[in-house]
Amino acid sequence: MTLPSLVYALFLFSVVGVFWTLESLQARLWLLVVASLIFYASLQVQYLLLMVAVLIVTFLIGNAIAAPLDWRIPNPRWQLAERGWNRRRTHLLWLGIGLNVALLVGFKYAEGLLRWLGFEVGSAPSDTLTRIIMPLGLSFFVFECIAYLIDVYRGSPAALNFSDFAAYKLYFPKLISGPITRFHPFIDQVEQQKPPGLNTAVEGLWLIAYGAIKKLLIADHIAILVNLSFDNLERAGSADIWLATFAYGLQLYLDFSAYVNIARGSALLMGITLPQNFDAPYFTTSLADFWRRWHMTLGDWLRNYLYFPLGGSRRGLVRTCLNLLTVMVIAGIWHGNNWGFLIWGAIHGAGLVAHRLTQSWSKAVPKLKAFWATLPGTVLGWLLTQALVFASWLFFRLPEPDRYTLALQRAWGTPSDAQFSQLVYLESLGFTFSQLLLLLWGVVGLMGLSYLMKRGFKLELSWPVKLLLVPLFSLLAWLLAPAETLPYIYFDF
Repeated sequence: MTLPSLVYALFLFSVVGVFWTLESLQARLWLLVVASLIFYASLQVQYLLLMVAVLIVTFLIGNAIAAPLDWRIPNPRWQLAERGWNRRRTHLLWLGIGLNVALLVGFKYAEGLLRWLGFEVGSAPSDTLTRIIMPLGLSFFVFECIAYLIDVYRGSPAALNFSDFAAYKLYFPKLISGPITRFHPFIDQVEQQKPPGLNTAVEGLWLIAYGAIKKLLIADHIAILVNLSFDNLERAGSADIWLATFAYGLQLYLDFSAYVNIARGSALLMGITLPQNFDAPYFTTSLADFWRRWHMTLGDWLRNYLYFPLGGSRRGLVRTCLNLLTVMVIAGIWHGNNWGFLIWGAIHGAGLVAHRLTQSWSKAVPKLKAFWATLPGTVLGWLLTQALVFASWLFFRLPEPDRYTLALQRAWGTPSDAQFSQLVYLESLGFTFSQLLLLLWGVVGLMGLSYLMKRGFKLELSWPVKLLLVPLFSLLAWLLAPAETLPYIYFDF
Protein backbone atom coordinates (compact mmCIF):
# COMPACT_ATOMS: atom_id res chain seq x y z
CA MET A 1 0.00 0.00 0.00
CA THR A 2 1.95 3.00 -1.27
CA LEU A 3 1.23 6.73 -1.19
CA PRO A 4 -0.34 7.60 -3.61
CA SER A 5 -2.19 4.62 -5.09
CA LEU A 6 -5.76 3.49 -5.65
CA VAL A 7 -5.41 0.98 -2.81
CA TYR A 8 -4.28 3.73 -0.45
CA ALA A 9 -7.13 6.00 -1.59
CA LEU A 10 -9.71 3.30 -0.83
CA PHE A 11 -8.04 2.58 2.52
CA LEU A 12 -7.86 6.28 3.48
CA PHE A 13 -11.46 7.14 2.60
CA SER A 14 -12.71 4.01 4.36
CA VAL A 15 -10.85 4.99 7.54
CA VAL A 16 -12.03 8.60 7.30
CA GLY A 17 -15.64 7.51 6.78
CA VAL A 18 -15.64 5.16 9.77
CA PHE A 19 -13.68 7.71 11.88
CA TRP A 20 -16.40 10.34 11.62
CA THR A 21 -19.25 7.89 12.20
CA LEU A 22 -17.81 6.91 15.59
CA GLU A 23 -18.88 9.10 18.49
CA SER A 24 -16.62 7.72 21.22
CA LEU A 25 -13.11 9.15 21.48
CA GLN A 26 -11.72 5.79 22.55
CA ALA A 27 -13.35 4.10 19.56
CA ARG A 28 -11.73 6.63 17.22
CA LEU A 29 -8.33 6.17 18.83
CA TRP A 30 -8.52 2.38 18.54
CA LEU A 31 -9.67 2.73 14.93
CA LEU A 32 -6.51 4.73 14.19
CA VAL A 33 -4.40 2.09 15.94
CA VAL A 34 -5.94 -0.83 14.04
CA ALA A 35 -5.86 1.03 10.70
CA SER A 36 -2.21 1.94 11.23
CA LEU A 37 -1.30 -1.65 12.05
CA ILE A 38 -3.02 -2.80 8.85
CA PHE A 39 -1.19 -0.10 6.89
CA TYR A 40 2.22 -1.09 8.27
CA ALA A 41 1.52 -4.81 7.79
CA SER A 42 0.77 -4.15 4.12
CA LEU A 43 4.30 -2.78 3.73
CA GLN A 44 6.48 -4.81 6.10
CA VAL A 45 4.57 -7.26 8.26
CA GLN A 46 7.71 -8.95 9.63
CA TYR A 47 8.55 -5.93 11.82
CA LEU A 48 5.05 -5.18 13.07
CA LEU A 49 5.58 -6.81 16.47
CA LEU A 50 8.93 -5.03 16.87
CA MET A 51 7.33 -1.62 16.38
CA VAL A 52 4.55 -2.50 18.84
CA ALA A 53 7.15 -3.66 21.37
CA VAL A 54 9.05 -0.35 21.08
CA LEU A 55 5.76 1.47 21.49
CA ILE A 56 4.84 -0.43 24.69
CA VAL A 57 8.29 -0.06 26.27
CA THR A 58 8.38 3.70 25.57
CA PHE A 59 4.88 4.13 26.98
CA LEU A 60 5.76 2.30 30.21
CA ILE A 61 9.04 4.17 30.68
CA GLY A 62 7.29 7.51 30.02
CA ASN A 63 4.70 6.75 32.72
CA ALA A 64 7.45 5.68 35.12
CA ILE A 65 9.31 8.96 34.53
CA ALA A 66 6.12 10.93 35.18
CA ALA A 67 5.25 9.04 38.38
CA PRO A 68 5.18 11.60 41.23
CA LEU A 69 7.21 11.38 44.40
CA ASP A 70 5.41 9.75 47.31
CA TRP A 71 5.13 12.62 49.81
CA ARG A 72 3.86 10.31 52.53
CA ILE A 73 7.52 9.75 53.47
CA PRO A 74 8.24 11.35 56.89
CA ASN A 75 9.28 15.01 56.62
CA PRO A 76 12.89 14.67 57.91
CA ARG A 77 13.69 12.52 54.88
CA TRP A 78 11.90 14.43 52.10
CA GLN A 79 15.06 16.03 50.64
CA LEU A 80 16.77 12.65 50.43
CA ALA A 81 13.65 11.15 48.86
CA GLU A 82 13.50 13.95 46.30
CA ARG A 83 17.12 13.41 45.26
CA GLY A 84 16.48 9.69 44.89
CA TRP A 85 13.35 10.41 42.83
CA ASN A 86 15.31 12.71 40.49
CA ARG A 87 18.05 10.11 40.05
CA ARG A 88 15.44 7.46 39.28
CA ARG A 89 13.81 9.66 36.63
CA THR A 90 17.18 10.41 35.04
CA HIS A 91 18.12 6.72 34.95
CA LEU A 92 14.76 5.86 33.38
CA LEU A 93 15.20 8.59 30.77
CA TRP A 94 18.63 7.30 29.76
CA LEU A 95 17.29 3.75 29.72
CA GLY A 96 14.51 4.74 27.31
CA ILE A 97 16.87 6.77 25.10
CA GLY A 98 19.49 4.01 25.19
CA LEU A 99 17.04 1.29 24.14
CA ASN A 100 15.70 3.35 21.26
CA VAL A 101 19.14 4.43 20.06
CA ALA A 102 20.53 0.89 20.37
CA LEU A 103 17.69 -0.42 18.23
CA LEU A 104 18.23 2.22 15.57
CA VAL A 105 22.02 1.88 15.52
CA GLY A 106 21.72 -1.90 15.50
CA PHE A 107 19.70 -1.93 12.30
CA LYS A 108 21.59 0.91 10.59
CA TYR A 109 25.08 -0.37 11.34
CA ALA A 110 24.70 -4.14 11.70
CA GLU A 111 25.69 -4.83 8.08
CA GLY A 112 28.76 -2.61 8.37
CA LEU A 113 29.78 -4.32 11.60
CA LEU A 114 29.38 -7.78 10.05
CA ARG A 115 31.54 -6.75 7.09
CA TRP A 116 34.16 -5.28 9.45
CA LEU A 117 34.23 -8.59 11.35
CA GLY A 118 34.85 -10.43 8.09
CA PHE A 119 31.39 -11.87 7.41
CA GLU A 120 30.02 -11.98 3.87
CA VAL A 121 26.87 -9.89 3.77
CA GLY A 122 24.59 -10.53 0.80
CA SER A 123 23.27 -7.72 -1.35
CA ALA A 124 20.34 -9.46 -3.00
CA PRO A 125 16.89 -8.96 -1.42
CA SER A 126 16.42 -12.73 -1.36
CA ASP A 127 19.55 -13.15 0.74
CA THR A 128 17.48 -13.00 3.93
CA LEU A 129 19.95 -14.78 6.19
CA THR A 130 22.75 -12.30 5.61
CA ARG A 131 20.98 -9.13 4.47
CA ILE A 132 19.53 -7.00 7.26
CA ILE A 133 16.53 -4.96 6.09
CA MET A 134 15.81 -1.72 7.94
CA PRO A 135 12.28 -1.56 9.39
CA LEU A 136 10.32 1.10 7.52
CA GLY A 137 9.83 4.24 9.55
CA LEU A 138 12.14 3.15 12.38
CA SER A 139 14.22 6.36 12.37
CA PHE A 140 11.18 8.64 12.62
CA PHE A 141 9.56 6.26 15.11
CA VAL A 142 12.62 6.33 17.37
CA PHE A 143 13.05 10.11 17.11
CA GLU A 144 9.45 10.62 18.25
CA CYS A 145 9.93 8.18 21.13
CA ILE A 146 13.05 10.02 22.32
CA ALA A 147 11.32 13.40 22.01
CA TYR A 148 8.34 12.10 24.01
CA LEU A 149 10.53 10.76 26.83
CA ILE A 150 12.53 13.99 27.06
CA ASP A 151 9.37 16.11 27.03
CA VAL A 152 7.90 14.03 29.86
CA TYR A 153 11.17 14.30 31.78
CA ARG A 154 11.07 18.08 31.34
CA GLY A 155 7.59 18.25 32.84
CA SER A 156 5.05 17.56 30.10
CA PRO A 157 2.24 15.17 31.14
CA ALA A 158 2.67 11.55 30.14
CA ALA A 159 0.00 9.79 28.07
CA LEU A 160 -2.84 8.79 30.38
CA ASN A 161 -4.13 5.99 28.19
CA PHE A 162 -2.26 3.49 26.07
CA SER A 163 -4.71 4.13 23.23
CA ASP A 164 -3.67 7.82 23.16
CA PHE A 165 0.00 6.98 22.84
CA ALA A 166 -0.52 4.11 20.39
CA ALA A 167 -2.68 6.24 18.09
CA TYR A 168 -0.04 8.99 18.15
CA LYS A 169 2.96 6.73 17.54
CA LEU A 170 1.38 4.48 14.90
CA TYR A 171 -0.67 7.12 13.06
CA PHE A 172 -0.38 5.83 9.50
CA PRO A 173 -0.04 9.07 7.44
CA LYS A 174 3.18 10.01 9.28
CA LEU A 175 4.36 6.54 10.32
CA ILE A 176 6.93 5.87 7.58
CA SER A 177 8.56 9.24 6.81
CA GLY A 178 7.16 11.80 9.20
CA PRO A 179 6.78 14.67 9.67
CA ILE A 180 8.18 14.19 13.17
CA THR A 181 5.31 15.13 15.51
CA ARG A 182 5.05 15.74 19.24
CA PHE A 183 2.54 13.86 21.35
CA HIS A 184 0.57 16.64 23.01
CA PRO A 185 -0.27 18.80 19.94
CA PHE A 186 -1.33 15.61 18.12
CA ILE A 187 -3.55 14.12 20.80
CA ASP A 188 -5.15 17.50 21.61
CA GLN A 189 -6.43 17.68 18.01
CA VAL A 190 -7.81 14.13 18.09
CA GLU A 191 -9.65 14.86 21.35
CA GLN A 192 -11.41 17.90 19.89
CA GLN A 193 -13.62 15.56 17.80
CA LYS A 194 -14.53 18.34 15.37
CA PRO A 195 -15.15 17.30 11.75
CA PRO A 196 -13.19 19.40 9.25
CA GLY A 197 -15.01 22.23 7.56
CA LEU A 198 -15.37 22.45 3.80
CA ASN A 199 -12.21 24.54 3.39
CA THR A 200 -10.17 22.08 5.48
CA ALA A 201 -11.51 19.04 3.64
CA VAL A 202 -10.76 20.59 0.25
CA GLU A 203 -7.28 21.56 1.47
CA GLY A 204 -6.68 17.94 2.45
CA LEU A 205 -7.75 16.63 -0.95
CA TRP A 206 -5.68 19.34 -2.66
CA LEU A 207 -2.54 18.40 -0.71
CA ILE A 208 -2.98 14.75 -1.67
CA ALA A 209 -3.47 15.58 -5.38
CA TYR A 210 -0.61 18.11 -5.32
CA GLY A 211 1.66 15.54 -3.67
CA ALA A 212 0.69 12.96 -6.30
CA ILE A 213 1.67 15.37 -9.09
CA LYS A 214 5.02 16.15 -7.46
CA LYS A 215 5.81 12.48 -6.86
CA LEU A 216 4.48 10.71 -9.96
CA LEU A 217 4.65 13.38 -12.62
CA ILE A 218 7.90 15.15 -11.70
CA ALA A 219 10.07 13.40 -9.09
CA ASP A 220 9.79 9.89 -10.55
CA HIS A 221 10.55 11.15 -14.06
CA ILE A 222 13.59 13.06 -12.82
CA ALA A 223 14.65 9.86 -11.05
CA ILE A 224 15.06 8.14 -14.42
CA LEU A 225 17.72 10.65 -15.43
CA VAL A 226 19.40 10.48 -12.01
CA ASN A 227 19.52 6.67 -11.88
CA LEU A 228 20.72 6.24 -15.46
CA SER A 229 23.47 8.83 -14.97
CA PHE A 230 24.81 7.55 -11.66
CA ASP A 231 24.51 3.91 -12.74
CA ASN A 232 26.83 4.72 -15.66
CA LEU A 233 29.43 6.89 -13.93
CA GLU A 234 32.26 5.24 -15.83
CA ARG A 235 30.92 6.72 -19.08
CA ALA A 236 29.63 10.05 -17.72
CA GLY A 237 31.45 13.30 -18.29
CA SER A 238 31.83 16.20 -15.86
CA ALA A 239 28.77 18.05 -17.19
CA ASP A 240 26.71 14.85 -16.96
CA ILE A 241 27.67 14.32 -13.31
CA TRP A 242 26.75 17.86 -12.30
CA LEU A 243 23.51 17.69 -14.26
CA ALA A 244 22.61 14.47 -12.44
CA THR A 245 23.55 16.02 -9.08
CA PHE A 246 21.38 19.06 -9.81
CA ALA A 247 18.55 16.75 -10.87
CA TYR A 248 18.94 14.66 -7.72
CA GLY A 249 18.59 17.74 -5.51
CA LEU A 250 15.29 18.52 -7.20
CA GLN A 251 14.16 14.88 -7.08
CA LEU A 252 14.92 14.55 -3.38
CA TYR A 253 13.00 17.70 -2.48
CA LEU A 254 10.00 16.88 -4.68
CA ASP A 255 9.92 13.23 -3.59
CA PHE A 256 10.09 13.92 0.15
CA SER A 257 7.85 16.99 0.14
CA ALA A 258 5.29 15.02 -1.93
CA TYR A 259 5.10 12.37 0.81
CA VAL A 260 4.62 15.08 3.43
CA ASN A 261 1.90 16.73 1.31
CA ILE A 262 0.00 13.45 1.07
CA ALA A 263 0.51 12.72 4.78
CA ARG A 264 -0.71 16.18 5.81
CA GLY A 265 -3.64 16.01 3.40
CA SER A 266 -4.66 12.60 4.72
CA ALA A 267 -4.52 13.86 8.31
CA LEU A 268 -6.58 16.97 7.52
CA LEU A 269 -9.47 14.75 6.43
CA MET A 270 -9.49 13.49 10.04
CA GLY A 271 -9.27 16.99 11.49
CA ILE A 272 -5.58 16.66 12.37
CA THR A 273 -2.97 19.20 11.27
CA LEU A 274 0.51 17.70 10.99
CA PRO A 275 3.47 20.11 11.08
CA GLN A 276 4.82 21.56 7.87
CA ASN A 277 8.15 20.09 6.80
CA PHE A 278 9.31 22.27 3.89
CA ASP A 279 9.10 25.96 3.15
CA ALA A 280 10.82 26.72 -0.18
CA PRO A 281 14.31 25.72 1.05
CA TYR A 282 15.94 26.25 -2.35
CA PHE A 283 15.21 29.97 -2.17
CA THR A 284 17.08 30.60 1.07
CA THR A 285 20.10 32.91 1.19
CA SER A 286 21.97 31.28 4.07
CA LEU A 287 22.58 27.73 5.23
CA ALA A 288 21.05 28.51 8.64
CA ASP A 289 17.84 29.62 6.92
CA PHE A 290 18.00 26.54 4.69
CA TRP A 291 17.88 24.30 7.76
CA ARG A 292 14.99 26.30 9.17
CA ARG A 293 13.05 25.51 5.99
CA TRP A 294 14.33 22.06 4.92
CA HIS A 295 13.01 18.99 6.77
CA MET A 296 11.81 21.44 9.38
CA THR A 297 10.68 18.87 11.94
CA LEU A 298 14.09 17.15 11.87
CA GLY A 299 15.74 20.56 12.24
CA ASP A 300 13.52 21.31 15.26
CA TRP A 301 14.37 17.90 16.74
CA LEU A 302 18.12 18.42 16.29
CA ARG A 303 17.87 21.91 17.77
CA ASN A 304 15.71 21.01 20.80
CA TYR A 305 17.20 17.63 21.71
CA LEU A 306 20.84 17.94 20.61
CA TYR A 307 21.96 21.53 19.96
CA PHE A 308 20.40 23.15 23.03
CA PRO A 309 21.50 20.37 25.45
CA LEU A 310 25.05 20.75 24.09
CA GLY A 311 24.93 24.41 25.08
CA GLY A 312 23.53 25.97 21.92
CA SER A 313 24.94 29.43 21.35
CA ARG A 314 25.15 30.35 25.04
CA ARG A 315 28.80 29.48 25.65
CA GLY A 316 30.74 31.65 23.26
CA LEU A 317 31.51 31.62 19.56
CA VAL A 318 33.99 28.73 19.57
CA ARG A 319 31.65 26.43 21.49
CA THR A 320 28.74 27.46 19.26
CA CYS A 321 30.69 26.50 16.14
CA LEU A 322 31.71 23.19 17.69
CA ASN A 323 28.09 22.44 18.62
CA LEU A 324 26.89 23.22 15.08
CA LEU A 325 29.51 20.94 13.56
CA THR A 326 28.76 18.14 16.05
CA VAL A 327 25.01 18.25 15.45
CA MET A 328 25.35 18.12 11.67
CA VAL A 329 27.88 15.27 11.77
CA ILE A 330 25.41 13.34 13.96
CA ALA A 331 22.67 14.17 11.42
CA GLY A 332 24.88 12.71 8.70
CA ILE A 333 25.60 9.56 10.69
CA TRP A 334 21.86 9.17 11.36
CA HIS A 335 21.20 8.90 7.63
CA GLY A 336 23.36 5.81 7.13
CA ASN A 337 26.53 3.85 7.77
CA ASN A 338 28.49 5.01 4.71
CA TRP A 339 31.19 7.65 4.68
CA GLY A 340 29.28 9.79 2.20
CA PHE A 341 26.58 10.63 4.76
CA LEU A 342 29.21 11.66 7.30
CA ILE A 343 30.89 13.87 4.68
CA TRP A 344 27.51 15.38 3.77
CA GLY A 345 26.86 16.20 7.43
CA ALA A 346 30.36 17.62 7.89
CA ILE A 347 29.94 19.86 4.81
CA HIS A 348 26.71 21.27 6.20
CA GLY A 349 28.29 21.64 9.64
CA ALA A 350 31.24 23.53 8.16
CA GLY A 351 28.81 25.69 6.17
CA LEU A 352 26.85 26.56 9.32
CA VAL A 353 30.11 27.40 11.10
CA ALA A 354 31.14 29.67 8.20
CA HIS A 355 27.74 31.37 8.35
CA ARG A 356 28.01 31.93 12.10
CA LEU A 357 31.54 33.36 11.72
CA THR A 358 30.35 35.63 8.90
CA GLN A 359 27.51 36.84 11.12
CA SER A 360 29.98 37.62 13.90
CA TRP A 361 32.30 39.42 11.48
CA SER A 362 29.41 41.39 9.99
CA LYS A 363 28.49 42.73 13.43
CA ALA A 364 32.02 44.13 13.75
CA VAL A 365 32.09 45.51 10.19
CA PRO A 366 28.95 47.59 9.47
CA LYS A 367 29.71 47.85 5.74
CA LEU A 368 29.77 44.06 5.42
CA LYS A 369 26.46 43.79 7.27
CA ALA A 370 24.95 46.40 4.96
CA PHE A 371 26.26 44.55 1.88
CA TRP A 372 24.38 41.33 2.75
CA ALA A 373 21.14 43.34 2.87
CA THR A 374 21.60 44.66 -0.70
CA LEU A 375 20.40 42.91 -3.87
CA PRO A 376 23.93 41.81 -4.90
CA GLY A 377 24.53 40.51 -1.37
CA THR A 378 21.23 38.61 -1.39
CA VAL A 379 22.00 37.05 -4.79
CA LEU A 380 25.52 36.13 -3.68
CA GLY A 381 24.18 34.58 -0.47
CA TRP A 382 21.66 32.52 -2.47
CA LEU A 383 24.30 31.34 -4.95
CA LEU A 384 26.77 30.34 -2.22
CA THR A 385 24.10 28.57 -0.16
CA GLN A 386 22.59 26.59 -3.00
CA ALA A 387 25.97 25.74 -4.52
CA LEU A 388 27.00 24.14 -1.22
CA VAL A 389 23.65 22.39 -0.78
CA PHE A 390 23.54 20.91 -4.27
CA ALA A 391 27.23 19.96 -4.33
CA SER A 392 26.78 18.10 -1.04
CA TRP A 393 23.91 16.06 -2.52
CA LEU A 394 26.55 14.15 -4.53
CA PHE A 395 27.76 12.46 -1.32
CA PHE A 396 24.17 11.89 -0.21
CA ARG A 397 23.27 10.12 -3.46
CA LEU A 398 26.58 8.22 -3.72
CA PRO A 399 27.51 7.49 -0.09
CA GLU A 400 29.84 4.56 -0.89
CA PRO A 401 33.50 5.72 -1.05
CA ASP A 402 34.25 4.02 -4.36
CA ARG A 403 31.24 5.71 -6.01
CA TYR A 404 31.71 9.27 -4.81
CA THR A 405 35.47 8.98 -5.41
CA LEU A 406 34.85 8.00 -9.03
CA ALA A 407 32.34 10.82 -9.41
CA LEU A 408 34.80 13.37 -8.00
CA GLN A 409 37.57 12.09 -10.28
CA ARG A 410 35.36 12.68 -13.30
CA ALA A 411 33.73 15.90 -12.02
CA TRP A 412 36.18 18.29 -13.70
CA GLY A 413 37.49 18.35 -17.25
CA THR A 414 36.23 14.90 -18.25
CA PRO A 415 34.33 14.51 -21.53
CA SER A 416 31.48 12.03 -21.65
CA ASP A 417 31.55 8.83 -23.64
CA ALA A 418 29.78 9.30 -26.97
CA GLN A 419 27.52 6.37 -26.18
CA PHE A 420 26.48 7.93 -22.86
CA SER A 421 24.66 10.84 -24.49
CA GLN A 422 23.12 8.60 -27.11
CA LEU A 423 21.89 5.87 -24.74
CA VAL A 424 21.02 7.91 -21.63
CA TYR A 425 19.71 11.16 -23.08
CA LEU A 426 18.38 10.45 -26.56
CA GLU A 427 17.27 6.81 -26.49
CA SER A 428 16.16 6.47 -22.85
CA LEU A 429 14.80 9.97 -22.21
CA GLY A 430 14.23 11.41 -25.67
CA PHE A 431 15.96 14.72 -24.91
CA THR A 432 19.38 16.26 -25.42
CA PHE A 433 21.57 17.47 -22.56
CA SER A 434 20.56 21.09 -23.20
CA GLN A 435 16.86 20.24 -23.31
CA LEU A 436 17.08 18.33 -20.03
CA LEU A 437 18.91 21.21 -18.37
CA LEU A 438 16.21 23.58 -19.62
CA LEU A 439 13.45 21.30 -18.31
CA LEU A 440 15.07 21.11 -14.87
CA TRP A 441 15.39 24.89 -14.72
CA GLY A 442 11.73 24.99 -15.78
CA VAL A 443 10.91 22.99 -12.63
CA VAL A 444 12.91 25.52 -10.60
CA GLY A 445 10.98 28.28 -12.36
CA LEU A 446 7.65 26.75 -11.35
CA MET A 447 8.89 26.44 -7.76
CA GLY A 448 10.01 30.07 -7.91
CA LEU A 449 6.64 31.21 -9.27
CA SER A 450 4.84 29.40 -6.45
CA TYR A 451 7.22 30.96 -3.92
CA LEU A 452 6.68 34.44 -5.42
CA MET A 453 2.90 34.10 -5.34
CA LYS A 454 2.87 33.01 -1.69
CA ARG A 455 5.68 35.11 -0.23
CA GLY A 456 5.76 38.09 -2.57
CA PHE A 457 2.13 38.67 -3.54
CA LYS A 458 0.53 36.79 -0.59
CA LEU A 459 -1.80 34.98 -3.00
CA GLU A 460 -3.39 31.56 -2.48
CA LEU A 461 -5.70 29.50 -4.66
CA SER A 462 -9.26 29.64 -3.38
CA TRP A 463 -10.94 26.43 -2.28
CA PRO A 464 -13.25 26.22 -5.35
CA VAL A 465 -10.21 26.40 -7.66
CA LYS A 466 -8.41 23.75 -5.62
CA LEU A 467 -11.49 21.53 -5.70
CA LEU A 468 -11.59 21.78 -9.50
CA LEU A 469 -7.87 21.00 -9.76
CA VAL A 470 -8.03 17.90 -7.53
CA PRO A 471 -9.54 15.55 -10.15
CA LEU A 472 -7.40 17.09 -12.91
CA PHE A 473 -4.16 16.64 -10.95
CA SER A 474 -5.15 13.13 -9.90
CA LEU A 475 -5.89 12.14 -13.51
CA LEU A 476 -2.63 13.63 -14.82
CA ALA A 477 -0.63 11.85 -12.12
CA TRP A 478 -2.36 8.59 -12.95
CA LEU A 479 -1.97 8.85 -16.74
CA LEU A 480 1.54 10.34 -16.97
CA ALA A 481 3.29 8.48 -14.15
CA PRO A 482 6.23 6.25 -15.13
CA ALA A 483 5.48 2.57 -15.72
CA GLU A 484 7.06 1.76 -12.34
CA THR A 485 6.33 3.83 -9.25
CA LEU A 486 9.58 4.26 -7.32
CA PRO A 487 9.72 4.00 -3.51
CA TYR A 488 10.19 7.21 -1.62
CA ILE A 489 13.85 8.08 -1.09
CA TYR A 490 13.44 8.66 2.65
CA PHE A 491 12.04 5.17 3.11
CA ASP A 492 15.71 4.15 3.26
CA PHE A 493 16.31 6.28 6.34
